[in-house]
Amino acid sequence: MGKGMRAGKKPSAGGAGNMQKQMQQMQMMQKKMEEMQAELDTKEVEATAGGGAVSITVNGKKEIVKVAIKPEVVDPDDVEMLQDLIMIAANEALRQMEDMTQNEMGKLTGGLSIPGIM
Repeated sequence: MGKGMRAGKKPSAGGAGNMQKQMQQMQMMQKKMEEMQAELDTKEVEATAGGGAVSITVNGKKEIVKVAIKPEVVDPDDVEMLQDLIMIAANEALRQMEDMTQNEMGKLTGGLSIPGIM
């Protein structure tokens, strides 16, 4: 008889069933997360800079899908300003998509920080 065991007592088998239930829950969560990521991949956000002179649209895969530049902002003598506006709008669009992704995934994970998920 092992230490701490009493005659007539059997080791509890509930641990294996509980572990299986947890694995099923994790698989369900993983499936939901994959579905949510597929849905997020189809979403788009748009950000602007320079009072709407430049707008950038980013999809859920964090790819730039559209760049719009108003003709009046194109000044051959001030290319740096246009470059700055594009960079500002692109970074803002990417930040907004990241926020949306984390917000949606956070709803599913209940705010848990799971490495490799987000």
